[in-house]
Amino acid sequence: MNRTILTLLHVTAFLLFSPAAFAQNPVETAPAATWETVAELQEAPGNLTVDAEGRIFFSLHQHFSTDLRMGQLDSEDSTGILPFPNQEMATDSKNNPLSLNSVLGVQTDAHGVVWMLDNAMREGSAAKLLGWKPGENGGELSQVIYLPKPVVGENPFLNDLAVDRERNTIYIADTTLDGTPALIVVNTETGASRRVLERHLSVTAEDIPMIAGGEKVQLQLPDGQVVNPKVAVNPIALDAEKDYLYYGPMTGTVLYRVPTSALRDATLSAEELAAKVEAWAKRPISDGISIDTAGNVYISAVATNEIGVINAETKTYETLFRDATLSWPDAFSFGPDGYMYAVINQLHKGPVLNRGKDGSAPPYLIIRFKPLSPGVVGR
Repeated sequence: MNRTILTLLHVTAFLLFSPAAFAQNPVETAPAATWETVAELQEAPGNLTVDAEGRIFFSLHQHFSTDLRMGQLDSEDSTGILPFPNQEMATDSKNNPLSLNSVLGVQTDAHGVVWMLDNAMREGSAAKLLGWKPGENGGELSQVIYLPKPVVGENPFLNDLAVDRERNTIYIADTTLDGTPALIVVNTETGASRRVLERHLSVTAEDIPMIAGGEKVQLQLPDGQVVNPKVAVNPIALDAEKDYLYYGPMTGTVLYRVPTSALRDATLSAEELAAKVEAWAKRPISDGISIDTAGNVYISAVATNEIGVINAETKTYETLFRDATLSWPDAFSFGPDGYMYAVINQLHKGPVLNRGKDGSAPPYLIIRFKPLSPGVVGR
């Protein structure tokens, strides 16, 4: 398929799933759902994961001032954060000292390993994936995979990840700071990584305002200029069978998907891989997503302080619940108790997205609710 045909297909997809089209199809409301608070934290979480033992692990968001990079919820204190990993990581196999620089994405795999995506956006570290197996005496290091500069680029923002250990693959959303968003495919067996779909329509922010809590997000640049940022690929999740990767730009109204078999096939050209991408459903501006075993996709709709779901059968978005308390719902994780867990971190009120002023205030929340169908624990 040549570039002209591909371009026409992408333009057609954009027109079908444009903000105008979304506005012409009002959001449906699902039957009343309820949520409950699990934890009230004094520091803002980033992403979270719940393991098979019911332990809740989460990153501390790098957009806020915090000494911790990762934490574990204290099972005896719903406000308490235990450092995680809670022992020295010492050195890697090449005798390099190990530490966490700045983590956002975190997910537990099928073997109970907690994978942390260290985007190294603070000085003095290299971007890496770090797997830690919780256990007695604090657990142990499982694996470290460094992400080389040619793959992550000069101005990366490695935002979130989706883990498939059965196929030895981790998928990363690179939002980037310089307008070259992409997905990164990592082979956990060999450590090799590839950058794919760079600047493709499916990873690129749409030309619409970035809204959170009903207002435009305001980012102050180093020169003092205030802009409304357009945020590229961020929400990313695998279906229960791990056959499709669902993803899209945060500032966007389309949820895309691509077969994971195509992402793992290094012999495909850029054009051949692009032809596999499908504009799957309309959605609101969102940060995190997750998918249950029935194929329903849960959406953190940051623009309207709500959590919703794209119905697998109808491919229509439905509001589950909307509440002013849900000030920037971020990441999701299924727990072993049948609940879906999520963080509420007031990100748009923090200094990075609020003209340099911190208008957020604790408590920051971890909540849970009953999903429409069960999901895979940890993601």
